[in-house]
Amino acid sequence: MGSSLVNRGSGPYATPPEAARDPLSIPSEVKASIRILLVDDERTLRESCASVLQMDGFAVTLAGRGEEALELVRNRKFDIVLVDLYMSQVSGLELLRAALEANRDTIVVVMTGNPSVTSSIEALRAGAWDYLPKPFSATHLQVLIGRASHAVMVNREASQLRQQVLQNSHSEGLALIGISPIFRKAVELARKVAPTDASVFIAGESGTGKEVIAQFIHQNSRRNRKAMVAINCAALPEPLLESEMFGHRKGSFTGADRDKPGLLETANGATLFLDELTEMPMPLQAKLLRVIQDGVVRRVGSETTDATVDVRFISATNRDPQQAVDGGLLRGDLFYRLRVVPITLPPLRKRQEDIPLLANHFLSLYWHRHRQSADRTPRLSDESIQFLRSRPWHGNVRELQNVIEHVAVLVEPDMTIRPDDIPLYDDPATTQGHAERALALAVPDEPYHSAKDRIVAQFEKDYLSRLVNRAGGNMSKAARLAGVDRTTLYRLMDKHQVLRDEGAGDGA
Repeated sequence: MGSSLVNRGSGPYATPPEAARDPLSIPSEVKASIRILLVDDERTLRESCASVLQMDGFAVTLAGRGEEALELVRNRKFDIVLVDLYMSQVSGLELLRAALEANRDTIVVVMTGNPSVTSSIEALRAGAWDYLPKPFSATHLQVLIGRASHAVMVNREASQLRQQVLQNSHSEGLALIGISPIFRKAVELARKVAPTDASVFIAGESGTGKEVIAQFIHQNSRRNRKAMVAINCAALPEPLLESEMFGHRKGSFTGADRDKPGLLETANGATLFLDELTEMPMPLQAKLLRVIQDGVVRRVGSETTDATVDVRFISATNRDPQQAVDGGLLRGDLFYRLRVVPITLPPLRKRQEDIPLLANHFLSLYWHRHRQSADRTPRLSDESIQFLRSRPWHGNVRELQNVIEHVAVLVEPDMTIRPDDIPLYDDPATTQGHAERALALAVPDEPYHSAKDRIVAQFEKDYLSRLVNRAGGNMSKAARLAGVDRTTLYRLMDKHQVLRDEGAGDGA
């Protein structure tokens, strides 16, 4: 560290005024709550670093010997541990492992005056959050601790959210809302398998709650201290999916300007949720199978083992998985390794007795979220409940959720919601009915082009009216839903004289 710390007025390790600014704007009360352990056997460096951090408002504990630091991390909880990698008797790596063993959420930063690639990689593989090569400036120290403090804030918020979800699972957790026997059977199976490390394979139509059940399993597992990591195998092209899952080495492809760990490494000690697994390309399925078998991860562009991981796998698909195997979309050996416990989620149309519970839950949830009002909540009439139960719900629970949120945004306080207040859109039966009525308007002896222009114009006018109504008058949202730019949307509306609510605004 030495003379690289700039003078503050007296002493060689003082802080420059410009370094006092916190680049991540950590609130002072949060800084005061963050407990930092600083371990280095060089007294001058140790005390000058503490002075910089204490001036910034952090609570700092100092240790000059490794044995003293070991005792501290085993008996007290620290959010950040800043430790010298090379110390006599007890090394920084030993202290790193002890700190993470005592508290997996601790952020450990190693300092080293000999920042070799080998030692840095060894520290990072052992769980170090980052490393700080000596000598370093006060500004560098402040920026790094600022980043680490931001990560502490995020971890705390995630932990609080997980606790809230667990505490409110009976009232807000979608995985537990339902009384139908077919659904309760799936939930009970998820509850039984959750405490184990068994791989789970969830099948069900889109919108049935596969990721919700996966979250429920993870939250009730021994791995819930870390967040579940999710990846949609259908959302990324093969090269990008491989890089996201397995990570890559610097220079392995254009744009790979640094080493990057993949989601398999991120999920070490936690759960990896593989959504739409049947869409994963075959070469990546083979590579994933290797990880499942021996836990070894090799990044893109690497010729050696980069990490050994302990991951629990939960997979999901909206296809019939056995048909996917038979059709060559899914490797049989991979499927059977991941399907230790299969769970099938029923479509909403097969659990109609759950629709009133879900609808009322969503209505209360979104009314309070959008209106910030605990009283005068609208009510669904008996006719509305029967109407909801009669719908096919091709999009399942997700579609019902979106429809009820639409209702919650538009209805008035203390209102009784009627079927006419519930939006109808994207229903194939309704679309077919519109088409049949449009064709009926075509007079046989009317010229083809004349009939076509008249029917197309009527379609455009009806479509635009329903589109703007669905978007609540927000023209940016309406344009996104229609897949056109706002200029085109305005032109069509002017052409057909479709009006909108002027108070709604254009949106962002």
